[in-house]
Amino acid sequence: MFGSLEKAAYILAPGTVVVGLLYYFGSVYTKAYYTALGVLPEDLGFSVQSILANSASAIFFPLWILLMCGLIVLLVLGWVGHRLALPAHAARRRTAIRWLGAVGLLMVLLSSPVFFSDRLLFPLPGGWPRQFVPCLVMALGATLAFFAVQLRLGQGPEVRSPQVRTGDRLWLAGGALLIGVLTMSLFFDMARYVKAVGRGNAIAETKGGYRGSPWVVVHSRMPLPHHAKNITPFDLGSRSGPYRYEYRGFRIVAKSPTRYYLVSSSSRYADRDVVVLPDNDNVWVEIRGS
Repeated sequence: MFGSLEKAAYILAPGTVVVGLLYYFGSVYTKAYYTALGVLPEDLGFSVQSILANSASAIFFPLWILLMCGLIVLLVLGWVGHRLALPAHAARRRTAIRWLGAVGLLMVLLSSPVFFSDRLLFPLPGGWPRQFVPCLVMALGATLAFFAVQLRLGQGPEVRSPQVRTGDRLWLAGGALLIGVLTMSLFFDMARYVKAVGRGNAIAETKGGYRGSPWVVVHSRMPLPHHAKNITPFDLGSRSGPYRYEYRGFRIVAKSPTRYYLVSSSSRYADRDVVVLPDNDNVWVEIRGS
């Protein structure tokens, strides 16, 4: 029985981590997207399934790039390590350990202030990709330094004593720390990328006139105060029933359990003229499709 539970833990634990990461990145994307549109994402009440669905498209490209780059780095470093493992290359191995460790740690240390302060220590061309450079430099430095640790711990018995020495324990601890630095930097960069994609998609939606959002016609019992562009009421008169005023030209960008979030089709990102209507008997929102 206990053996079955242990096997189940090995299977469920990685799956839980993956689902947790997908949920986090989906939340980052959703918040960045709707915040850029001027909508409160906390008010929309998304389900776990919808947030997980948002994460899939947001992280596919960077995850594919990271996997391809990781495979290339693994193959190159594996080939180098295999060559340096030969007894004839013992001197080159020691030199590689020193240089890789020094260069890797230097890259980590130089990118650390940039990583936390979000300022580059070296000039780069403008544009949003520059914000990912510090974390990538840190990740590359941690990879090189970890490879140096692997080379050091992989030395043959003619160099290392049969028992694990205190120095080897320090190298092992340093390798674990470098894995943590690598994971943290890639995680932070991934979160930045997902946030940038969410905000960029929202801006693209506004520039396209909200073509992905359905048209709506708002019927109201009384005139609606708003600042949306090119939206004027039509007074249908008292014979039209309780909903006397009609508004055309709105698109719906979000719907919470208690509110409608509407924008004019002629609005742009700089306008931020989101009209919030309560979902009650005073208005009737008729959805006409996109």
